[in-house]
Amino acid sequence: MTEPEARDRDPWTGPEWEDPALTRLAQQLREAHRLVAPLPQETRRRLIRHLLAITDLAKRDPALAGRRLETFLTDFRRAPDAR
Repeated sequence: MTEPEARDRDPWTGPEWEDPALTRLAQQLREAHRLVAPLPQETRRRLIRHLLAITDLAKRDPALAGRRLETFLTDFRRAPDAR
């Protein structure tokens, strides 16, 4: 593809398929990262490692990753003093 052709194309707006379960999982992962971001550095690192493990699992088993993320978010919201 030549450079002018590349410029004439529309910018990428996401995948051309829509999977509501994967979209929901991605939204929940973004929310989890947003919740973890303001925490102290050591706590944030520990929790982000959990989120990265869930993200990696989502590549192989999105349903299981979704369940683990739900558990993570429930535990996170339930026990703020444990952070």
